[in-house]
Amino acid sequence: MRVVGRLLLLCATLLALALGGRPAWAEGDAQAESLAPHDVGVVVQPAAAPLPAAPADFETIDGGFVRVELPSSVRERVEPLVGEARSFRARLSGQLGQPVLDHVLVRVARDPDQLAALAPVGAPPPAYASAVAYPSLGLAILSLKAPRTWEATDLVELLRHELMHVALADAVAGHHVPRWFDEGLAIHESGELWAARLETLWQASLSHTMMPFAELDRGFPADGGEASVAYAEAADVVRFMMRDEDLARFGSLVQRVRGGAAFDRALADAYDTDLHKLEYEWREDVGHRFGMTPLLTGGGVLWALIVVLTGVAWVRRRRKAKAKLDEWAREEAELEAAEATARERLAREGGAGGGDDDLPEQVPAGLPVVEHEGRWYTVH
Repeated sequence: MRVVGRLLLLCATLLALALGGRPAWAEGDAQAESLAPHDVGVVVQPAAAPLPAAPADFETIDGGFVRVELPSSVRERVEPLVGEARSFRARLSGQLGQPVLDHVLVRVARDPDQLAALAPVGAPPPAYASAVAYPSLGLAILSLKAPRTWEATDLVELLRHELMHVALADAVAGHHVPRWFDEGLAIHESGELWAARLETLWQASLSHTMMPFAELDRGFPADGGEASVAYAEAADVVRFMMRDEDLARFGSLVQRVRGGAAFDRALADAYDTDLHKLEYEWREDVGHRFGMTPLLTGGGVLWALIVVLTGVAWVRRRRKAKAKLDEWAREEAELEAAEATARERLAREGGAGGGDDDLPEQVPAGLPVVEHEGRWYTVH
């Protein structure tokens, strides 16, 4: 029965990859980026890192505890994030054992260049980041496009990841937690690249290349392959700590850190264990879940299938991202066409040049407008 269970796990993994999961090795140097953190910006003195003003074509959605600043032209795509933030906040409050995210500002950038322009002065995001969180400011900034590839990003995953960083800082009142715990929690809760992480852990388990906790505690490696294993491990350790039977202990751990206890001490009190014992128990769990060696000793057919399905998954994800960018481009083109038509109509009726000064007084210059039955309306 154990072998059958493992086979079912393998089939589920392959199916997830074929339906859109991204393999850890799919893009060479992009491997470390795909599983790397979206990063946490450290601002010790918020007053010394003011936020630049939002661009003139931005608008604000007030969702109560969360405010979203975004380009007016993408409101339809971004507005659902308010509801996502609300439900995610409720879930995290239950898991962390206390209210979190009292006030959050989310800024949405068109691309990585604007991501940097929207960041606090003197605290830019790393060049590879698609998003970044500044917990001390209650701020998360997301980009609609990924750096280097300029593919469309998954805004929901980015939002969850960055809100998790802010929420954890709220929950522990800014006290220190290990980086593996912070990043592992953000990756686990966002649900990002779960199929790729599953495959990475599976390979690491079979090849006996999993990293010791001591190395995770000191920091994450810069090497692409090792970084993939490190982040996959961190997320899975957090999953192990948050199992249904241990969820109350997880909340207790967070509350103890909030009260000023060192993380190791809080772990010992909440789980009645230390990192060494936790690592042993987690590795036992991984061994039961990924012990596929008996299924692989019969030849290389299964590995060939994995390679093929992984390649298919990568191609499908790239096509999906391209389709999303094409859709955005069509929307932008329609807005530009509407604006051009409005300006031409104004030029004909006013007999002037049709510049920004010819627009109706109530319409800010630069916003797209259309005319209907003699009245002008802005286009969103």
